[in-house]
Amino acid sequence: MLVAIHPKLPMRDKEVTKNFYLNLGFKNFGGDYEDYLMMQKDAIEIHFFEFKEIIPAENDGQVYIRTINIETVYNDFIASGVKIHPNGSLALKPWKQMEFSILDPDCNLLTFGESQI
Repeated sequence: MLVAIHPKLPMRDKEVTKNFYLNLGFKNFGGDYEDYLMMQKDAIEIHFFEFKEIIPAENDGQVYIRTINIETVYNDFIASGVKIHPNGSLALKPWKQMEFSILDPDCNLLTFGESQI
């Protein structure tokens, strides 16, 4: 039986990544490892592995995060100075999801979505 998924994304600099996600309201958990980072917020976890050679513009890392009260999440991020992806403003998509997107420091795409069905 499958019970959860915890995506693993590349990071170049652990402290930069950790600070970015702390600003999103995540907490660091699970210990302190030299080349690995685990962040948690509410019921989700995102893990990161060190990849110093990654070229952010060529990174295809992506995560889709389901939310409730997406307008609140969106507004809280904006109030915290989080930059919304230029093509990812809050909008209702044809597939009946209200969505917005951001990029982390290594250009991992985080899309937040709430069903409108």
